[in-house]
Amino acid sequence: MFHSTRGNKLVSSPEAILNGLASDGGLYVIDNIPKIDYHDLLDDSYALMASKILNKLFPEFSIDELLIEIEDAYSSFDIENVVNLKECDNSYFLELFHGPTLAFKDLALVVLPRLMKLSKKKLGYDKNITILTATSGDTGGAALNGFKNVEGISIAVLYPNGGVSPVQEAQMCSFRADNAVMYAVEGNFDDCQSMVKKFFLEHKDLNLSSANSINIARLAPQIVYYFYSYISLLKENKIKENEKINFVVPTGNFGNIFAGFYAKMMGLPINNLICASNKNNVLTDYFNTNKYNKNREFYKTNSPSMDIIISSNFERFIYYGLNENTSLVKNKMELLANNGEYEFNNPYDYFYGYSIDEKETLNIIKEVYHKYNYCIDPHTAVAYGAYLEYIKNSSDNNKTVVLSTASPFKFPNTVLEALDIKCNDSLLGIKILKETINMDIPKVLNYPEIKREVLALNEVNNKLEDVIKCFESR
Repeated sequence: MFHSTRGNKLVSSPEAILNGLASDGGLYVIDNIPKIDYHDLLDDSYALMASKILNKLFPEFSIDELLIEIEDAYSSFDIENVVNLKECDNSYFLELFHGPTLAFKDLALVVLPRLMKLSKKKLGYDKNITILTATSGDTGGAALNGFKNVEGISIAVLYPNGGVSPVQEAQMCSFRADNAVMYAVEGNFDDCQSMVKKFFLEHKDLNLSSANSINIARLAPQIVYYFYSYISLLKENKIKENEKINFVVPTGNFGNIFAGFYAKMMGLPINNLICASNKNNVLTDYFNTNKYNKNREFYKTNSPSMDIIISSNFERFIYYGLNENTSLVKNKMELLANNGEYEFNNPYDYFYGYSIDEKETLNIIKEVYHKYNYCIDPHTAVAYGAYLEYIKNSSDNNKTVVLSTASPFKFPNTVLEALDIKCNDSLLGIKILKETINMDIPKVLNYPEIKREVLALNEVNNKLEDVIKCFESR
């Protein structure tokens, strides 16, 4: 069973999945975190492992029915194992970008529509549902791909105009489906995310859900690759049984690293979780001061998917840190809304935070390429930079997995700049990058004509209301 971070009303897994956001504005959390013995997963394929883990979290769905959906969902990935580990000295890059939009969001967003479809069936719900989502770049393309032409479900995506990479925008704005719309908004990601949350609260008459990691079913599939990477290292004799390892996670909305927190709570031998931020370092500051303060300048950086100041999933983190006291969580969220800040003494000594600026990001891309003959994207570079800072400031020799969240081909101009090659055209940059690093261009990077519609902030509410009512009338 699930309930809100701000209230104790219990709902079933299908209800939590379809609702997306709780009616009181809180985020759904599981009533009792299940335990999983990783030994029970040692011989499993990625899909079977995912089915077993999701069954523990969402017991209304059987392992068998989940497996049918998940095997089909991951058939669109370009490698059989779904994810891949690349060894670099004492660390490993966990490649999470082999899906249809070349970003880690695919791992969850090819599964989420199927969980929603199963949830509708379990609840006997036959009305059209609209997925309303804000994106800082990767979620939009992955969500549009995941929900394309899914019967009974439509999708509307908001993204910050000028705040995503040209390739990310091309992936969204070249998308064609009768059940999908996407809008560029004159604002930043936090504006888009705030508008989505406000729209949910003010339009309870509409059938809405979310594909952001505020939806527990978007977050849950991300737990799987923590288990899978650990088991892979064990089976390759890189670690010993029950040996603890670290994970470094490039972090914006706090969903990806929170999945690691859940994995640790479920029993995976995780030592430390290192939260990596770019110049928008609200999380780094929190882990160093115990103060969360959104009253700061917003920066557009060369790792745009992390250009976030209000990290929604942090609400789930403080819920557990406050001993699951929903009244205290509500108070903290009110302080954030009214004063822009709150204090919260972090009880988890295994979290560390580091921030990496744009110049350092470029230097790290270059360093990794020349040292290991391995090309990483800017978000992964932020994570690896945080890892280097962590080992410099600690005596920790544990094996460390760095989450590689996007293909370098999604950010070709930034990668080329790091390699001292100038290019202002992203689509041309893809070809130049191919020749530079001697890698094949992923087939998904082939775009038809791009069409985009830009909305001012004061236009968004009415536009969304009109288009969602149109979806519901079909």
